[in-house]
Order: sequence, then C-alpha cells, then structure tokens
Amino acid sequence: MKTFKNVLLVALFFVTATVLGQTKITGKVVDEMGEPLPGANVVVKGTTNGTATDFDGKFMLSASAESGVVVVSFVGYNKKEVSYSGAADLGTIALEPSNTLDEIVIIGKGVIDLAGGRKTPVAVSTIKAAEIQKKIGTQDVTMALVNTPSVYVAGQSGGFGDSRISVRGFDQTNTAFLLNGQPINGMEDGKMYWSNWSGVNDIASAVQIQRGLGASKLAISSVGGTMNFVTKTTDKKEGGYFYAGTANDNYYKVSAVYNTGLSQSGWGASVMLSHWQGDGYFDGTKGQGQTYFISFGYKPNEKHNFNFLLTGAPQWHDQNFTKSIQTYLDKGTKYNDNWGTYKGEYMSERRNFYHKPVLNLNWDYDISEVSRLSTVLYASFGRGGGTGNRGSRVRTADGLIDYDAIYANNAAAGGVGMFGNGTYITRASMNNHEWFGLVSNFEHDINENLTFNIGADVRTYYGTHFRQVANFHGLDSWTEDRDLKDGTHNEVGPTVSVTATESFGTNPWSTMFNSAGEDQRIDYDSSERITYGGVFTQLEYSNDNMSAFFQGAISNQQHQRFDRYDYLPEYEDSKKVDNLGYNLKMGLGFKTSEKGSFYFNTGYYSRQPYHDNIFNNFDNSINPSSQNEDIYGLEFGYNFKSEFFSANVNLYNTVWKNRVDATTDVVNNVVTITETTGQSQYHKGVEFDFVAKPLAQLNVKGFLSVGDWIYTGEVVTRTLDEDRNVTAPSTTVEVDGRHVGDAAQFTAGLGFDYSITDDLSIDSDYRFYDELYSNNGATNEDLKLPSYGLLDAGVSYKLRLGEGSKSLNFRANVNNVLDTEYISELRSSYQVGAGTTNTYKGIDTRNSGYFGMGTTWNFSVRYNF
Repeated sequence: MKTFKNVLLVALFFVTATVLGQTKITGKVVDEMGEPLPGANVVVKGTTNGTATDFDGKFMLSASAESGVVVVSFVGYNKKEVSYSGAADLGTIALEPSNTLDEIVIIGKGVIDLAGGRKTPVAVSTIKAAEIQKKIGTQDVTMALVNTPSVYVAGQSGGFGDSRISVRGFDQTNTAFLLNGQPINGMEDGKMYWSNWSGVNDIASAVQIQRGLGASKLAISSVGGTMNFVTKTTDKKEGGYFYAGTANDNYYKVSAVYNTGLSQSGWGASVMLSHWQGDGYFDGTKGQGQTYFISFGYKPNEKHNFNFLLTGAPQWHDQNFTKSIQTYLDKGTKYNDNWGTYKGEYMSERRNFYHKPVLNLNWDYDISEVSRLSTVLYASFGRGGGTGNRGSRVRTADGLIDYDAIYANNAAAGGVGMFGNGTYITRASMNNHEWFGLVSNFEHDINENLTFNIGADVRTYYGTHFRQVANFHGLDSWTEDRDLKDGTHNEVGPTVSVTATESFGTNPWSTMFNSAGEDQRIDYDSSERITYGGVFTQLEYSNDNMSAFFQGAISNQQHQRFDRYDYLPEYEDSKKVDNLGYNLKMGLGFKTSEKGSFYFNTGYYSRQPYHDNIFNNFDNSINPSSQNEDIYGLEFGYNFKSEFFSANVNLYNTVWKNRVDATTDVVNNVVTITETTGQSQYHKGVEFDFVAKPLAQLNVKGFLSVGDWIYTGEVVTRTLDEDRNVTAPSTTVEVDGRHVGDAAQFTAGLGFDYSITDDLSIDSDYRFYDELYSNNGATNEDLKLPSYGLLDAGVSYKLRLGEGSKSLNFRANVNNVLDTEYISELRSSYQVGAGTTNTYKGIDTRNSGYFGMGTTWNFSVRYNF
C-alpha cells in the first residue's frame, strides 16, 4: 500500500509539473482579405501537437516548451512560421494564397472598403479567386454570386457578357460596383455592362458583395448593395501558369501568366494574357475576346507601397433578343432571329463590340503607427458600341435576316441608300468615353478603441454618342435629313442633309483609334460632361465586446450636354445642371457570447438623378421632374460561429422614393422603352446562410432568402421607340401593391464540397427560385413566372509534379445537370384570358422573354510553375 502511495505521489508530481510547464499560445488566423480562416492547422514545429482554428479563425494551443515556433497552414495558402516565447497571444496571423497570381499584395485597403475593414458587421458574402476559377467556367463573373442570399442573375440568354445581377430586388443601377476602390457603374445611367469586364474572372483576387447599406464610405448608390472586385496586383514570388479550357458550343480559352516576383530593391511585375471564343449556347450568339493584365509593384520601404495596373478586355459578341414564348415553342428554345447568311456565310445584325482599358495607380502610405493614407488615381477609355438595322430589313421564310435579298435591293437602288427606297445598312450606335478620377482616404487611430477616417472622391467624365455605318452591304453611301432645333428645343429648320460614305467595322481593337468623324455621323451626335466631387468621413469605436460607427458623405454632380447634330450651332450647349447629394449611415454591433453577435445598421441617401434622367428627351431640354431620389435603409443581423458551424441571419427594410426608371421590351423585333417618374418601392425581407463542417473532408453550405418587394403609390409613364421618338403620351398609373420584377423574391440553395483525397474533390450546388415576376416596370399587371430549380456539379484533381509549387490542376463542371427547361425572365405581362390561344405552364405564350440555358459543360487544365 505504501509503495502504491509513493507511485501515486510521483505520478501526481509529474502530471502537475507537466500542466504547470504548459505554455498557452493563442491567436487568430486570417486570409489576405483580413477575414477569418476556419479550420486552419496550427502545429508546434517538430511535433504532432496541434489544433485547428474555429469559425472565427481563433485558436488556443498548449505547448510543452517555453519557446519555439508554430507552423500555420491552410489548403490553398502558404505555410507561415511564427515564433513564440512564453505564454503568448500571437495576434492576427495573415496567410497568403499559394497558387501563382493569387499570391498578391493587396494595397489600397483604405479605399477598397472591404467588410473586414470595419468592426461593425454588415450582410456580406466573399467569393475568393480559387472558387471563381473553379466554378465560373464560361460564365460571366456575376454567376460566382448565385449561391448567396437575395441575389438573382438574369440575361445570360442574351449572349456572352449580357447578364444582369439584382441584389435584394434592386437592379444594377442601384448596386454600387467598385474595382480596387474605383467606382465603375456608368456615370450616365448607373448601368453595368459585363461584356466590358469579361476579364474580371481572370484577374480577381476576390469578389465581395455587401448587401444593403454596406461598408463603403463613398457617396455611392448602394441601395441594393456594394460589390467590390479586388484584383490581383504584384506577385511576391516568381512563377506563373498556363491555362487551357474548352466547353460546349465550340468554346475554348487559353491564358498565360508570368510573375517576376519582388526583387530585393522592392520592384516586381505580373503579366497575364488570355484569349477566348465560342459559338454561344443560343443560335447566332458567337463571341470572341481577349484579356490583358499588367501590374507593376514597388515597395521602397516599410512606409510606402505603390502599384500600377493596366487591364482591359476587348471583345465582340452577337446578341439574342427576347421573343414570344410561342416563337420558342415553334422554333426551339435556342432560336434567335438577329442573324442570317450572305452567300452562305454567317452575318449578324446585332453585335456588341467594346474595348475599355483601365489604369489605376495605388499608393499606400503608413505615416506612423496610428496614421495611414490610401489613394487610388484611375482612368478609363471606352470605345465601341452595338450594331442594328437601319432601313428596309428583309427576312427569309424561317424568320432569319435575308442578306442576299438585302444586297440585291441595295444594288437595284444604284448604291445610293436612304429611307424610303428599299435600302438597308447596319449601323453602329457608338458610346465612347474618357473617365478620370481619384479616391483618397486618411485613417487615424485616435486611441486603441477609436478610429477616424476622412477622404475625397473626385471624378470627371466625358462621353460621346453617335451612330456610324458599320456595313453598307453593297451601297456606296447613306443619306439622312433632319431639321435643326433652336433654344426652345423645337424644330425650326433649316433642313440639313448628311451623307455617310465611310464604313467602320466592329473590331474592338481598331475601334480604339478609328471611328467616324463628325461629317460621317448619322441619326444623332452628342456628348456630355459630368463632374463629381465628394468628401466622406467615418468615426468608429470598438472594444472586445461592441462596436459602433457613424459615416457621412456629401457630393455635388454637374451635368452638361452638347448636341452637334440636332441643334443650330448657337444652341448646341445645354444649360449646366448641379445636384447636391449626401448620405448618412450609422450602426452598432455587440457580442452576446464568444460565439454570437448582433448588429444594427441604418442609413439615409439623398441620391442625385442620373444624367439620362435629367436629359431624358435625348435633347438639351431638362426634365422638370428630375429630382433627388430618397432611400431609407434599416438592417438587423445575428452572426453565430462555432468550431463546426457558422450561420448568419439578416433582416432588412428599404424604402425608395422619387425614383425614375426605364424598361425595354422587344416584340417582333420592335423595341419599346417605357419610362416612369415618381416611382416608389418598398423592399423588406429576411436572409439566412450557413456553413457546416460535419467531417474534416466535408463542407456543407446553404442559404435562404425571402423577400417582399412592391411598388407603392402612382407613377407618370410614357413610351418611346428605339430611335427615341415618343410613341405614347404621358399618363398617370396607380401601381400600389404591384410586385417588383426581374428577380426571384424567394431563393434557396444547398451545396457541398467533399475532399476524397488531398488532391481529389467533388462539389455540387442546388438552387431553387420562386416568386419571380415579369420585368416590365411598375405600370403593368403582375405576371408570376413558374418556379424552377437548377443543379450544378464539378470535380477537381491536382497532380503534383515533384517538389515545390509545380502541378497540373484539372477541373470539370456541368451546369444544369438535369437539363431543366425554364423561363428565366419575361418582359411583358399578358394575362390568360379572352385573347389567349396557347399557354405554357400557365403563362400566355404571347409573352416575350428568354428561356434559360439547358445543360452546359466545361473542362480545363492549368499548369502551375
């Protein structure tokens, strides 16, 4: 018995010594965006003693040695070694992505305004480069966000780059898009043309969508949300990759990347080139484009960091327009009548072509330990437009364009083209611009809890719009007459003729330097100057358990229009219009426990009208109804994070008043534009998303969003044709209670990613859409579309090639695996009734819109070196 007690005492001594000798190590692991990395491995170097971070990126580890090194690792990121001595909090440990150009130096954080840069939470989803490159395939970058709450993507059926994204029921004109802190919504109308940004798939380090009020400090129109594109900058390490991909309908893409790495003197460069082309899923939607990306980085010391970026994505793609459901049922869901043949060779009437080089220079300056300055100076130069018919179009019995007959008619007219003599040309509506701007933000830590920001946002934009001849189709000239206007905006004469004798193609590279002179422009020729100046500020308080912020911004916009085509010379310049706008936002966040936290945000925007709403008659007359739009936002949210499960719940309420809107419909190739003023909308809803890790190799994620988006009150409406002629007088319409269209008000999704081995994984996502209404504005009756669900799947395999980073990465995707047939959008609202002859899933087949894509696939291989 005595021996047993002695043994027990000795054992207790060693246990006590071991426990007392343990060194407690804590810290937090984040990615290059400053967001937590759950599941990262933290191991004491040279031992098997380790742990994994929780969903908040935090870890706690006990080590037997008083000092040593911990190794932090995560799949897709470079390992990092951190020394410790005694019980220590290692603070925030940032890992860097490990695959070639994804190893970036993110600069300009002070102007990019990522959600992680502010302590008070917002409703946010972040899609990183690895996910984009894995799943995007041949699709627009907008499709990277379809598995997030309250997001709906439509328009893919129009052709390459023609998609649109809605956030919480608000269209693209009311969601702010930023590229490295640079605003990129159109200055004239707020629209986004994704064909101009087709290269974002290749150059994005991450895409972050902040739904609702968001974290941006700029005076921008983030009614639905804010989408940040953070591009790759200059790689730290020498390397690169070659990429080749193929897909359905003769699509292929090749890319090459090389990075010099950062030299000892602080210089580095990264270069990427790519080419893509394909026939398009729908008939007559061929496309082709390139992407170039050049980044030079320079870090002379620890205080200064510079990066210059030049990127562009010249492209052309042929377009598909909406048609009646009956037409699709008769001729197939891939049918498109915007093309034909001439002597057996393919020819399209509707081609979008554009080239928009973007340059920006970022400078980060760490003034001191408590003060920082971030600045981006940017410029873009857009050239291109879209083609269409002018004159007498002829069609075949199948409804396609009969170019053989058109050439014959043009020859019969003796080569002289004009309205009324049976001739036809393909015209190009050109939209050229130069845009320069600067955003700068100064940040100062008043103390360890209080941070102050102040900054400026200045922009100047000059756009030019005209039509030119793209193809004479055998004619020698095209002549048009117009009567000039005076200062009353009425036609007073004289009648002036213009004869175009030069044609200009649709090559996006050559159009940068070659477009029609003023004497060769037809139909219209105008420009506008838009100048913008704004200041913003933010004050945020935070401690371990709570945070609070206040943001304010004020800006002035000045608009002036110049019409060289329709006015007498002395009346070409319009009056200048100035509009002052501002926004105020505030919020509060607090922890309820180590795993849970609440937040509350509210804001008010007084948003200036867009240029096209001020000059809405397409002349120099000023719209008397144009005024600032009022937006009120209110949000509540709860975030929960544990070791194996995280979830977010968001509730929102947005009221939007004094809105000016326009919708476009195409029926039997006739374009109708409906404008409304005085419109009000009321959007409310709830969002839920989660990520679970039931097994080490399995990630499960899902989302649910339920919205109630309606119009309220009454609006004034009028209709115009494609040539901007008013076809119906203004009327007042009661719209109270009608549903907002073009986005599903109920969405749900579930997906998984399972690693079979370290190098082989499979993944799948299912999405369901319901409560989707026709997109034809507030003035028409509701028309609810049939609900539908889509299943996507993919597989990835990595073949390691010896030591280092060399590998072959294989990826295959199948979208709409079940080949579900569905209507993705409608632009009219014919009700089933007396005039109905046929229906499709309960919808009158007279309605026009698009069917979505059936099963598509893509396969790629990438060699990393």
